[in-house]
Amino acid sequence: MGSEPRLLGPGEAVDVPAHWRIDAHRVLGEGAVSDYVDDVVRTPDGEQMHRQYLLHPGAVAVIALDENDRIVVVRQYRHPVGFQLIEPPAGLLDADGESWLAAAKRELAEEAMLAADDWRLLIDMFTSPGCNSESIRFFLARGLHAAPRPDGFVVEHEELHMEICWADRSDLVDGIYAGRVQSPSLVAGVLALEAARLAGRLDDLRPADAPWPARQVRHELLDEIAKLA
Repeated sequence: MGSEPRLLGPGEAVDVPAHWRIDAHRVLGEGAVSDYVDDVVRTPDGEQMHRQYLLHPGAVAVIALDENDRIVVVRQYRHPVGFQLIEPPAGLLDADGESWLAAAKRELAEEAMLAADDWRLLIDMFTSPGCNSESIRFFLARGLHAAPRPDGFVVEHEELHMEICWADRSDLVDGIYAGRVQSPSLVAGVLALEAARLAGRLDDLRPADAPWPARQVRHELLDEIAKLA
């Protein structure tokens, strides 16, 4: 029997940025949101391997909790899976120069017609790091009040048929464990809220403008790809 796995010490359970050199980059298909690409990557021992993945701009999601322990959600059609999913307000990081917090505030106004007085960070996550470069930041928004949609925002496509709803926090948690609620942004965001609530750390969450290392790594990746092109 081999040796026992090493127990990570305090502070060692952390994702560490790492870089394996890209020898070649090719776009296999261009999409409205993501490109499907192929990279020839050189491993630390000098071998080459091909990795295909979606190059995604990243996103933010908002878990908006009111004083009655309800969370605002939208019911949105998602064509690839063939479901109308219950999701939190969320959207792409595709506006040049827009901060992550500003994007979250914009999405909350666009999709739920709400604003919030108190913004904190719940979690950061990679949605599917084996095949997709998407990173998503989850905000907790409290102190909610009505707000107009931003000037120039046009409701179109799936959003034309999207319903804005309130859901009790406990009902969403039950729905997740019963398999009735499956959106990754809803599942991750609500369970992160539930864990923070039960641990009594809602008021100790990171500030809304905390650093986001994944975005710096993304910029470095795009710079390297640009040089290859």
